Amino acid sequence: MSSLTDIIFLLLIFFMLTSSVVAPNALNLKMPGKSNKTVTADRQTDDVSIDSRGNFYFNGVKTGPQNLEAELRKKARRERSGKYKMTISPKSDAKTEDVVTIMDMAMRLNIDGILAAEK
Repeated sequence: MSSLTDIIFLLLIFFMLTSSVVAPNALNLKMPGKSNKTVTADRQTDDVSIDSRGNFYFNGVKTGPQNLEAELRKKARRERSGKYKMTISPKSDAKTEDVVTIMDMAMRLNIDGILAAEK
């Protein structure tokens, strides 16, 4: 019986040590709140908005995820004055997964995405 408890304790120590090495592959995302600050831009920034049903809108025009990614890729390639910037403005009841989808597109295309709660 004592040899069985030794094996159990060794397994417990092994799993405790290896579990601290594994880092979770997660995004620490907090939805934005309200602010009274006004921000002015020197040029028109493209806007991607998301509604509660998971529909994506690029500058007010409804689009699908594949078409949106293609349009963002074209705009990012055309940007000559540095990095392409866009705003991501989800509705208050939009799903977090949809916001993360847009943020993932921006990361893959090397786009600066500004997460905004309201216009």
